[in-house]
Amino acid sequence: MAQNSTRPVGRHFLQIPGPSPLPDRVMRAIDNPIIDHRGPEFAKLAKRCFDGIKTIFKTTNPVIIYTATGTGAWEAALVNTLSPGDRVLMAETGQFSSLWKKMAENLGLKPEFIPTDWRTGADPSAVEAYLRKDTNKEIKAVCVLHNETSTGCLTSIKDIRKAIDAAGHPALLMVDTISSLASADYRHDEWGVDVSVGGAQKGLMLPPGMSFNAVSDKALAANKTAKLPKSFFSWQEMINMGKQGFFPYTPATQMLYGLAVGIDMLHEEGLDNVFARHDRLGEATRRAARAWGLDILCKDPKFHSPTITAVLLPEGHNADQFRSLALEHFNISYGASFGPYAGKYFRIGHLGDINEGTLIGALGITEMALGVAGIPHKKGGVQAAMDYLVSTHTGAKRAAAE
Repeated sequence: MAQNSTRPVGRHFLQIPGPSPLPDRVMRAIDNPIIDHRGPEFAKLAKRCFDGIKTIFKTTNPVIIYTATGTGAWEAALVNTLSPGDRVLMAETGQFSSLWKKMAENLGLKPEFIPTDWRTGADPSAVEAYLRKDTNKEIKAVCVLHNETSTGCLTSIKDIRKAIDAAGHPALLMVDTISSLASADYRHDEWGVDVSVGGAQKGLMLPPGMSFNAVSDKALAANKTAKLPKSFFSWQEMINMGKQGFFPYTPATQMLYGLAVGIDMLHEEGLDNVFARHDRLGEATRRAARAWGLDILCKDPKFHSPTITAVLLPEGHNADQFRSLALEHFNISYGASFGPYAGKYFRIGHLGDINEGTLIGALGITEMALGVAGIPHKKGGVQAAMDYLVSTHTGAKRAAAE
């Protein structure tokens, strides 16, 4: 690291927006002996996970668990509900919405993009207007990211559902929750989502390699006529085997151990408390950035993400060089930048098993790194974040006393 050190000292600050750092309890859970994935002990573990993950998506319907990253769950959502040539409406909110669109094209679908400047979430009114023009009801699905990981913009899924209903359109609603699940309020059933796509390596606090499809009755009906090829990702065999607590193939047993414990930890804290904690830490990060005099990529506060903040650097300063310097000097990793803003911003992740102390440490490092890099900024970003966090705790203390 800095001063010609050959060994990074202390724990690495992993401030990317996922994978997030693993809690010790999850690591200890994963460190279990392998068991027979066709035996009764495994069935008990699997049923615990199948039941538990429903409480995180807030659904009473099936949730399919895949041994795959979120990209696999993207594909599963599409191939299980759609047929070649189907039109799909997508909102261009950033890098990951663009990748989902590319996947749809590769699968033989016809995605249609609602463009944005990558600085907002999806606009419900634009979705409604687009669907109203589809008088023949040819669009089969609307695909939206709840939280665009590349930009730090959160979309109101409840309002997207209202827009689809206002247009009187029968399209399925598919939502990527990969960087919001278990970190921001999400309600699969209540918000009328047909397929929710999730990943394990962010709010659920697991390593990469597990993903999910939460499915509605309407999605299951569409599955019966969907003609896109599928085998590994086929819902029906997964659901049928899951009823007995098994998988149609060899599953990631150790990940299931970790998932069960991760779900327990979330409920021990209380989901509403988890969401409030992420909201607090997100706002503290934005206050630090504003105090430094730096712009936030997500320009409209109503779209601000509770899990990741993208910070724009002043013109003439390269964000990739800044990230490299910060890693070299202070052993911290930030998220990269993409698309039309490549090299112009860095992303601070504040999701998963993170508290105020960890965040203030990361913001302190960031303020030091800005100084070492010679990036123009004002002092006091860390203080602004601390003042805000103190106010949230003293306010809660006063409210409890009253």
